[in-house]
Amino acid sequence: MKVGYNKPLYILPFDHRSSFEKGLFGWTGALSNEQVEKIAQSKEVIYDGFRLAVSKGIPRESAGILVDAQFGASILRDAHRKGYITCMPAEKSGQAEFQFEYGEQYATEFERFEPTFVKALVRYNPEGDKALNRRQTARLKELGDTAHKQGRYFMFELLVPATAEQSDRLEGDHDAYDKGLRPSLMMGAIKELQNAGVEPDVWKIEGLGNREDCIKIVEVAQRDGRSDVGCILLGRGSNATRVVDWLRTAASVPGFIGFAVGRTTFWDPLVALRDGKMSRQQAVEDIAERYMNWAKVFIATK
Repeated sequence: MKVGYNKPLYILPFDHRSSFEKGLFGWTGALSNEQVEKIAQSKEVIYDGFRLAVSKGIPRESAGILVDAQFGASILRDAHRKGYITCMPAEKSGQAEFQFEYGEQYATEFERFEPTFVKALVRYNPEGDKALNRRQTARLKELGDTAHKQGRYFMFELLVPATAEQSDRLEGDHDAYDKGLRPSLMMGAIKELQNAGVEPDVWKIEGLGNREDCIKIVEVAQRDGRSDVGCILLGRGSNATRVVDWLRTAASVPGFIGFAVGRTTFWDPLVALRDGKMSRQQAVEDIAERYMNWAKVFIATK
């Protein structure tokens, strides 16, 4: 099967789970039914913002959501019914090593919700623990193969955290790592995964400030006949100014087909709503405005 997805793709991701439990509401341990419902309601606010943005002009055929079934099952079903692009995470939230959220039943869960994309968030450093990388790679190949057998697309969210040795080498300088080391490590990770049979249709890539690095990432993602494989930019929870810079840089490179910017879109409005400083409708409109802005920046640069 020839893999790849090369149409414009503007994703609003809110599949965060531990971030909502601990970060937004400060909850730990097993959740009560009321707490689960509170998180589900906050995700409905984001979904309403997404739908408002589409009604105001974001191209419907390019607009999509990424949301989990734990807190967003009704959203996934509604979005599927309405014909939106839907993406569903496969990973357990907040784990250093990729593990299937639903264990051996993950394929059945995908069939229940029928997402357009199956998404895996993975921390993978090619200079890191080799045994860990091998374990993750085996699971990811199985996941991608299963998604393709079901007729779904496979989205791979690649995070490349610095190893202790790399961090020491750069004396803990995160900017130096981001600019000088991370891009080449990302390319190495993509090559290793491809060589092991992991074949995403879309790579979800951490923001790069250098256009040349974006070009090289696309070249690796599309090497050896993978010409239809697309790349999208993720937001990393950064401030809006930095996200706009990343969007402009990526949009100028053929092969970058869009973005998936989550927390920078919804976090501040949800905090304001939680604290009673913003009405629900204001939060919906704020989220829609931010999401629309990313799309406008990306489309204008393209």
